[in-house]
Amino acid sequence: MYVTVRDRPAGDSPGQPSGGPAGRPGGRTGRLLGWRVSSTVLLLGTVSLLTDVSSEMVASVLPLYLTAVVGLSPVAYGFVDGIYQGVSALVRIAGGYAGDRGGRPKWVAVAGYGASAVSRIAMLPAQGFAAITAVITTDRLGKGLRTAPRDALIAASSDPAMLGRSFGVHRALDTVGAALGPLVAFALLAAVPASYDSVFLVSFAFGLVGLAVLVLFVPNIPTAVGAARLGVRRMVAEVTGARLRRPLLAAGLLGLLTVGDGFLYLTLQDRDDFAALYFPLLFVGTNVAYLLLAVPFGRLADRVGRAKVMVAGHGALLACYLLAAAPAGGLWLTTSVLLLLGVFYAATDGVLPALVARLVPAAARGSGIAAAQTMVVLTRFASSLAFGLLWSVLGSGSAVLVFAVALAGGIPLAGWLLSGVDAAPDAGSGSGS
Repeated sequence: MYVTVRDRPAGDSPGQPSGGPAGRPGGRTGRLLGWRVSSTVLLLGTVSLLTDVSSEMVASVLPLYLTAVVGLSPVAYGFVDGIYQGVSALVRIAGGYAGDRGGRPKWVAVAGYGASAVSRIAMLPAQGFAAITAVITTDRLGKGLRTAPRDALIAASSDPAMLGRSFGVHRALDTVGAALGPLVAFALLAAVPASYDSVFLVSFAFGLVGLAVLVLFVPNIPTAVGAARLGVRRMVAEVTGARLRRPLLAAGLLGLLTVGDGFLYLTLQDRDDFAALYFPLLFVGTNVAYLLLAVPFGRLADRVGRAKVMVAGHGALLACYLLAAAPAGGLWLTTSVLLLLGVFYAATDGVLPALVARLVPAAARGSGIAAAQTMVVLTRFASSLAFGLLWSVLGSGSAVLVFAVALAGGIPLAGWLLSGVDAAPDAGSGSGS
């Protein structure tokens, strides 16, 4: 294994496209460190690690805090949770387009990370329903704004042949933070019971350090500034063209058939005393599995095809559904569900942007990634609503089985939609002209 450090295209200057011969990112050079990912990817992974410690600290205590301390009703909490899950979709494409148009996605990402960090400290004075909703909305809008520009930076600093590995390394570091966040929060509450203010304060500190790493250490790599000349209509054409249309349809179809993690964990809780007793650790278990598998699956996607790995990942999700819906449980069955869920995320979360990044020109890369991510977020939000309705009518186990049957039919269709995508020529690093 090698790490090629590619902080900046050799010979490029600000304001110039970073493309190079044969689709390589500007003929980047660098010294070998250990893995074939750039130091920019590692720095962005560190930013995401710190930010995820911050966000998951809050996410892991938010249900209890809002219902037991603030006193929100279940209906009010359901509204807040819906915002938490879906509002980032509103600005994902805007964030991707803003980063593409200016050719400097770092500063769009800085704005997003900054908004999320500020929302942590804003939780301290927020008490009423409206104030808490506003704070959570700010956090999720920040997440939506930063995601596509950050992923565009990862793609711009990586060898096109190593995109799956680069995104896998980033997602692995991100998942370290997702696993540590709940543990830090519960350690604080164990030391000082009901001290939610300490959770919010420490969460803000982690978010601030992550923002500082981004501002001070992540290089301001210029991407193809041809986006400024494309205009909105041309940009829309690039991200809805024939090369991306079928992958977007496949991502949307599979998103509609994906049950949210929380619902799966609640299904396990209904059935299994282990899940009920150690419910918070279920989140950690999935994240640890994802952490261990993100890089290997990224490398596998580079080698055998990103579309193939993404479809196979949904096969793991299907097996996860079947085990979660089983009438009897136990430690090993629950552990298998968590492992399969981690396999699913490792095979899809970083692989999707790696797949999309090579299908659109560099000038529209952030917008293309944002379009795919928005499709997934919106369809999973619709999936959550549908699953909640099925749960209320059929019960949790039967609802999971309905989704399993639908996913069994959706996987071959998605495979057909993605056929030939891995063999498609790289869109290159030009402006799409």
